[in-house]
Amino acid sequence: MARSPRRDLLAGLTVAIVALPLALGFGVASGAGAQAGLATAVVAGALAAVFGGSNLQVSGPTGAMTVVLVPIVHEYGASGVLTVGLLAGVLLILLALAGAGRYMAYVPAPVVEGFTVGIAGVIGLQQVPAALGVAPRGGENVVVSAAHAVADFSSGPHLASLAVAAGVALVMLVGGRLRPGVPFSLLAVVAATVVTGVAELDVATIGHLPAGLPMPSFGFFDAGAVPALATSALAVAALAALESLMSATAADAMTVSERHDGDRELFGQGVANLVAPLFGGVAATGAIARTAVNVRSGAASRLAALIHAVVLAAVVFAAAPLVSGIPLAALAGVLIATAVRMVEVGSLRALARAGRGEAAVLLLTAAATLAFDLVTAVIAGLVVAGVLALRQVARTAGLTKVALHEGLPPADHHREEQELLAEHMVAYRIDGPMFFAAAHSFLLELAEASNVKVVILRLSRVTAIDATGALVLGDVIGKLRRRHVTVLVSGVREEHLRTLDALDVLGELRADGQVFGTTPEAIAHARAQLHRTGILPVGTAEATENQGAPR
Repeated sequence: MARSPRRDLLAGLTVAIVALPLALGFGVASGAGAQAGLATAVVAGALAAVFGGSNLQVSGPTGAMTVVLVPIVHEYGASGVLTVGLLAGVLLILLALAGAGRYMAYVPAPVVEGFTVGIAGVIGLQQVPAALGVAPRGGENVVVSAAHAVADFSSGPHLASLAVAAGVALVMLVGGRLRPGVPFSLLAVVAATVVTGVAELDVATIGHLPAGLPMPSFGFFDAGAVPALATSALAVAALAALESLMSATAADAMTVSERHDGDRELFGQGVANLVAPLFGGVAATGAIARTAVNVRSGAASRLAALIHAVVLAAVVFAAAPLVSGIPLAALAGVLIATAVRMVEVGSLRALARAGRGEAAVLLLTAAATLAFDLVTAVIAGLVVAGVLALRQVARTAGLTKVALHEGLPPADHHREEQELLAEHMVAYRIDGPMFFAAAHSFLLELAEASNVKVVILRLSRVTAIDATGALVLGDVIGKLRRRHVTVLVSGVREEHLRTLDALDVLGELRADGQVFGTTPEAIAHARAQLHRTGILPVGTAEATENQGAPR
C-alpha cells in the first residue's frame, strides 16, 4: 500500500473521533476511571503504532480486556491493575523475543473469518443501546444487552437517536460504495453534530472530558504484590497477545497487500503496556473496532494510528469543548456501518463452498464470540479445526497388501515358487501418517492377518509416526509373534527411528536380524527361512540380494 499522508491524516482523525468515547467508556467500565481510559488510548496507542508490527493496527483499551480487569480492580484496587498491566507488558516482550508471534500463522482461515464475523456482530450489538438512545445495562452479554435495549426502546421510543445513528450508518455504507476515497465517516459525524446542535435534538453527547494526563509515576508498583498478581498478569498478557494478533490478522484480511509481523506486534504491545501504567493507563491491546475503522477510512501506514493518538492527546489537553457535543448515536452509527463492512461476503461464500467442515468451524467461532468471549471462541475454533484436520489427514493413511514380487527383478518371478510364497508369506505396505487418529485401523487389519508363516511390514512410505502409532505397531508385532508368525520390517526411515527406538518397538526384531533396509532383502531372508523349514523345496530360485531395488 502506497504512502499517503493525506489519507492517513483523515483516517487518524476518524479513528480518534470513534476511539474517544470508547476510551472513556472502557476506562469507566474497568473501574479505573475515564482518565485511565484516555491515558491508555493516547500512550499505548502511540507506542504500539511506533513499535508494533502492523501498519494498520490501532491499539487502546478494549471491551474484552475490560472484562478481565474488572475483578482485578475490585480485588487489588487501581494500583493492582496498573501493576498487572506493567507485568503483562514484560511478558509480552518476552513472548516477542521467544518468537511466539509466528504461531499465529497456524490459525486456520475459517477461525480468522469466524472471529471477524463474530467480533463484527459484537461491535454492532454493542452500539444498539446508544443507537436507540437508551442506557445500557452493564455486565450482560451483548446479545442480551441489545435485546433489553430494544425492549426499553419499545416502551419509550427515542426517535432522534435512532435517526442520527441510522443516518450516519446509511451515509457511510452508501457513500463508501459510491466513492470509496471520501471519508464519509468523518463527514457524517460532523454533519450529525451540527444538525443535532442546530435543531437542539434531545440526544446524549460525549459530554465533559477530563483535561490533561497525569505525570508519569512508578509509585503504584508494589514488589510484594507481584506474586499474588502473577496469574492475573499472565491472563492479561495472553488476552493482549491473542486479541492483538487476531486484530492484526483481521486487518490484513481487509486489505490486499498488508501483512503484519507477529513478533514485532507482540513487542510493540509489550512496550505499550509497560509504559501506559506509568501515566495511569490500564492494559491495552490491538482494538479490532478502531482498526477496522482505520482500514475502512483509507489508512495507508502506521502514521494513521499515530495521528489518532496525537489527536486524542490534543483533545485531552485543548479541544474538549469541541468534541463534547458529538452525539453518541452518531458514533454508534459509525461502528454499526463498520461492523457491516467488516463482513466479507465473498470470503464467507468461498469458505462455505470449500466444505462443511470449514463452514462449521466458521459458524462455531462466530457464535462463540457472540455468546462468550474472544479467547473461548478462538480456542473452540482451533479445537474443532484441529479435529477436522486430523480426521482429514488420517483418511490419507492406508494399509495395502502388496504382491511379493513387487520390486524384484523378472528373473525371480518363478511361478511355482511365487505360488508357494503367497501361501506362506504376506507383505503389507503402510502409506501416510501413523498417529493416534489412524493407528487403530492398522491394529485391526494387521493383527488379523491371514494364517501365514511370515509377515513383511514395508514402512518406507510412512510419512509421520507418533508415540501412539509406534505403540500400536509394537502391539501388532507382539500379537503376530505370539502366534508364531515371523515379522520382518523393511524401509524404516531414519527420522522415524528415534520414536521407534525410544519405545523399543524394533528391539527384539533387530536382535533377531529381522529389520532390513529394503523389501527385497526381507523377502530373501524370508525365502531362506522357508527353505530351512522345508516349506519351499530345495532347488527353487536362490535367495538374492537386490541392491538399489525399491523399498
